[in-house]
Amino acid sequence: MTTIDRQQAFSGTKDAAGALRIDEARLEVYLANAVKGFAGPLTVKQFKGGQSNPTYLLETPSRKYVLRRKPPGKLLPSAHAVDREFKVISALHAQQFPVAEPLAYCADETVAGTPFYVMSFADGRVFWEPQMPGSNAAERIAVYDAMNATIAQLHSFDPAGIGLGDFGRGENYVARQVDRWSKQYRASETDTIDAMERLIEWLPVHIPPAGKPTLVHGDYRIDNLIVDKGAPKIIAVLDWELSTLGDPLADFTYHLMAWHMPPTESAAGTATLAGHDIASLGIPSMDDYVAAYVARTGLDPRPHLPVYLAYNFFRIAAILQGIIGRVRDGTATSEFAPAKADMIRPLADTAWEFARAAR
Repeated sequence: MTTIDRQQAFSGTKDAAGALRIDEARLEVYLANAVKGFAGPLTVKQFKGGQSNPTYLLETPSRKYVLRRKPPGKLLPSAHAVDREFKVISALHAQQFPVAEPLAYCADETVAGTPFYVMSFADGRVFWEPQMPGSNAAERIAVYDAMNATIAQLHSFDPAGIGLGDFGRGENYVARQVDRWSKQYRASETDTIDAMERLIEWLPVHIPPAGKPTLVHGDYRIDNLIVDKGAPKIIAVLDWELSTLGDPLADFTYHLMAWHMPPTESAAGTATLAGHDIASLGIPSMDDYVAAYVARTGLDPRPHLPVYLAYNFFRIAAILQGIIGRVRDGTATSEFAPAKADMIRPLADTAWEFARAAR
């Protein structure tokens, strides 16, 4: 069980350092022209949380905003696509799905050093641990139900009907993801991990049959949600960098990893429900949580659940390896990034355990 206070470690802001600094004066001039009602003076701080696209709190005397930018430096192919993030939240905001209001996208690298977009600030709570420390059983029950209902709603949209028919290929999503993350893993590989080698061979020949593609988030989990300050209501889903068209069951089973995540004492580690008495906390069992999604959508991951979990644990291990690659290249955005290396092997081992269970 994690002994680090992730809530304290990841909440709030810090001064941006080095290449992650933004010229406030230059940005203020841009925003005055691009965002309706914007008026300085402007101050810029970087959020502590997050590992991929650097995210900043912009404050003026009358309003707060959030800026997401591409990291500087050498990047993995197709990663950090902030233009795609802006496109998807624009489409979803128009459908009254809980996302921050998109305000401006800027491809001009002279403004902040890399392309970025600006959105409204969603003033709520982020739970950095899935057991929701400081909450109570009634609220946990309601938040988990809202989390389930929100991803079910996401998977109910007809992509073409909301202007996202061209947002991805859709078909053969899991196979393409396995290929993509195998290549990304190789591009940022620092050590040989036996389980990753076995998974790279095993997964392509054990892909679950795919149904109709939907819009998928790609990184849906409790710490990518903002919860209303006074109610168990989700007011914004964050971090759409990995969103595309694909298999909704692969997307849904991604956040089921919380029930099986290898525990760690590092603040850099991924939080887990393992080791917690979830019944007394008010958190549903994974089986009950899956059943609620099935009831809402008619989509059922249970016949292939071990394969989906093997795939998702492999995928998160490859994503974390990419972070270690950015540490190596000097473009990591979080002070906790170097410690991510300790998590990759346990995640890969867990993935292989699920692969063996699927045989």
